Amino acid sequence: MVIIYLESLGAPLPGESALIGTAALAARGDFVIWQVFLAIWAAAVLGDTTGYAIGRFGGSALLRRYGGMVKLTSERLDTLGELFRRRGAWIVVGARFVVLLRQLNGLVAGSVLMPFRAFLAANIVGAAAWTACWTFGPYFLGSLFGLR
Repeated sequence: MVIIYLESLGAPLPGESALIGTAALAARGDFVIWQVFLAIWAAAVLGDTTGYAIGRFGGSALLRRYGGMVKLTSERLDTLGELFRRRGAWIVVGARFVVLLRQLNGLVAGSVLMPFRAFLAANIVGAAAWTACWTFGPYFLGSLFGLR
């Protein structure tokens, strides 16, 4: 669960791999799948929300100063800000399924001052969909490979 929290916060860690492994262990009977789902979902929501808080309270200045190192110029940040104002909830939900976007999602949303309520609602929904996909999918598919 620590891997999921840190990955959602912005660290480049193998979230899906950890989820698949955990789901396989649940399929084998080592964990209870709904408990795995809840723990991972909570870690994902908390990690992204922590990233949002960092972005909201200092991330904009950091991104404007050092963002050029990862091709986030001031112009691109302004464009991202406009996108988040218009389609922020969809971006937050969709970014959960894209590797680099998942790590930067909360930080960028906070940095461009996406309203917190909209961010939190989208974060909860996106984390639930992503967690369900990567826990229940491998869990039920595990029976095809004799894990249950």
